[in-house]
Amino acid sequence: MALFGKPKYTVVHIKKKDIPGGLWTKCEECSAPLYNKQLQENLKVCPKCNYHFTLNCFERIDSLVDKGSFKEFDEDLTAVDPLGFKGPKTYVDKLKQDQESTGLKEAVVTGLGKINDKKCAIAVTDSRFIMGSMGSVVGEKITRIIERATKEKFPVIIVSGSGGGARMYEGMFSLMQMAKTSAALARHHENHLLYISVLTNPTMAGVMASFAGLGDIIIAEPKALIGFTGPRVIEQTIRQKLPPDFQRSEFLLKHGLIDIITPRKDLKTVIFNLIDYLS
Repeated sequence: MALFGKPKYTVVHIKKKDIPGGLWTKCEECSAPLYNKQLQENLKVCPKCNYHFTLNCFERIDSLVDKGSFKEFDEDLTAVDPLGFKGPKTYVDKLKQDQESTGLKEAVVTGLGKINDKKCAIAVTDSRFIMGSMGSVVGEKITRIIERATKEKFPVIIVSGSGGGARMYEGMFSLMQMAKTSAALARHHENHLLYISVLTNPTMAGVMASFAGLGDIIIAEPKALIGFTGPRVIEQTIRQKLPPDFQRSEFLLKHGLIDIITPRKDLKTVIFNLIDYLS
């Protein structure tokens, strides 16, 4: 009887190349598969565990300023090689490689924009370019936008995401940018103007020890790694086990280093409210 006969199946062969690639991303925190379109709509924040993926500088700017309001300055400034640095790659080769891969001339984008119609000066570092580290051009661009804001009496917003700190390829020239940016912010402060520093994952070393740590208000994204030297180096130096959340935003908020932890989707609103209240 047909009821007990051998069942017939239709075998469908699916070739791997017929399945579009690049549609999903695995969360680095909880390993959940995330549909890329939904991830982008959620500002690259995992809806499962709230892990904040890295944003590039233009994604960050788009998430903060009013559409079409951002005007970039000093976009053609590029670094030179003052030390003739040589290693596995020369400094010139490293600059060229990151310029080609990111489309940027340097690790920071600066300009003027509006946040809910409030004018402000904005600088955003990009960790894709030599880990967002600060060389002469980064320091110069940040100093120039601060000085422009001081002259025109605008608040300053700097979003930092640097795992590289001061750029070793430029030696002392890089370290000088810590003092230069800090001096520009001191003059801005003397004119009773607002500076809001936003720290993202990671913000470390010379960047954290200079302009990133000098905000009138310091905001951090959740679980961002923030400090000078990384926890592994500290443990090896002091030979003690550090707390599990050491140097994360939540730990630093408890100990008074930062003022607010703000999820990415609320950041624009929080910054606007601060500007509206404090300016």
